[in-house]
Amino acid sequence: MSAVDTGATPVISSAEEPKTLIPRRDMRVIWVLLTAAFVAILNETTMGIAIPHLMDDLGISPLAAQWVTSAFMLTMAVVIPITGFLLRRFTTRQIFLAALSLFSVGTLMAALAFGFEMLLVARVVQAAGTAMMMPLLMTTIMNLVPPAARGRMMGRVSIVMSLAPAIGPTLSGFLLDHLGWRSIFFIVLPIALVALFIGWRWLTNVGETMDAPIDVLSILLSALGFGGLVFGLSQIGALAGTAVSPAPLLIALGVGVVGLALFLWRQVVLQKKDDALLDLRVFRSRDFTLSMAQMFLLALAFFGSITVVPLFLQNAMGLPAMDAGLVALPGALAMGLLGPLIGRIYDLHGTRILLVPGAIMAASMLWLFTSFTEATPLWLVVVAQTALSVGLALSFTPLFTAALASLQPKFYSYGSAVIGTVQQVAGAAGIAVMMAVFTVAVNAGGGSHVPEAVAHGSRLAFVLGAIIATITIVGAFFIRKPADNPAEAPAGHGH
Repeated sequence: MSAVDTGATPVISSAEEPKTLIPRRDMRVIWVLLTAAFVAILNETTMGIAIPHLMDDLGISPLAAQWVTSAFMLTMAVVIPITGFLLRRFTTRQIFLAALSLFSVGTLMAALAFGFEMLLVARVVQAAGTAMMMPLLMTTIMNLVPPAARGRMMGRVSIVMSLAPAIGPTLSGFLLDHLGWRSIFFIVLPIALVALFIGWRWLTNVGETMDAPIDVLSILLSALGFGGLVFGLSQIGALAGTAVSPAPLLIALGVGVVGLALFLWRQVVLQKKDDALLDLRVFRSRDFTLSMAQMFLLALAFFGSITVVPLFLQNAMGLPAMDAGLVALPGALAMGLLGPLIGRIYDLHGTRILLVPGAIMAASMLWLFTSFTEATPLWLVVVAQTALSVGLALSFTPLFTAALASLQPKFYSYGSAVIGTVQQVAGAAGIAVMMAVFTVAVNAGGGSHVPEAVAHGSRLAFVLGAIIATITIVGAFFIRKPADNPAEAPAGHGH
């Protein structure tokens, strides 16, 4: 891009090369998408803490109330894999307006829900919109941002991905204490509507669309495969150590595995005609495949561990729920604030300088977690949680950027969909395995009302997370930053 382009906004200092300039119009598109993604992720993390309130207000059981979050997660798992195709079939503007319209309608339905069934449908509609936002944002950045500035822009994405989950539970807790659970949706709705209006008024289309038919069989197989897997995994922790029959869980996992295998086979057949719902040729890129393997392991260790931490804080250390939620806040703030700096380092120096110390820090902190008891000082838990978050921040931004940068532009949308899918499945698997280990150990020790039993169960879960995180130290040495100029990439690097 020429330095004389009118309305160009520098994304790094003016002393550096003009190839890092982004036109103001393109920056406006990115900021609109960042805002919408922030609102969607903020909403995603607000309902977990509201479950006791829903049970009282709607007169439902804990199992039914859990479906408010489970249905959201399931819908995300089903919709994300097909967003790669949708982003190539429809324009940026069409996808954005559809995603935010679905999200806004779902939010309004939830705010006005007169019963549990309506709330459940509202969460599914919300999730369908939310699922499209992050792949749309990442694909747009890859299409608009020059290679030399992508790391810094992905660093801004990490702000959204870090701050929204941190603020969500805290905001939710405040609103629940003072205004009730419906207020959560009434607060989110106007922000979503403003973002929708801004996008309708100013958002322009990015990239090219293709005129391919939507394969209904692939959508069905995707729903069975990813939905079955995520649902089955989500039930493992709930059933661990109980006398409840594991048959539904096993059936769900079986359907998921068979559905996923058939889905993958169908994509291999369709991609020969460029009609795949999720084009698997992205995995021909060595850097993309290695980055996805690394991300899967990190998500497995991280999401499982951060699910156990609040239980440890509340049931072993005796902290109130609000205080337990605040323990994660410094780490989330650190992840967000460091995002742009980490992205800039990636742009200048590549992946290894970030990934290796990041993996070492994350693994070290999880090993430290394995020594925690009910008598551990709270400040040490906060320090360890914050350092773990920094280690993950050093890992996720370069992984996102290197993975997508290793692909040809026509595969950006599919790569973004794969990233979202990997995070969903790995997160569900990590939570399932670690919660199962935690639950069995706690029950064997006398139950969740015994602090020593909870601390012991937590340590066993953290050992699993630490072992998985340790493997990522090795992987960090093998992932590299792709060439800024695709023409410079070695043969076979792309597609």
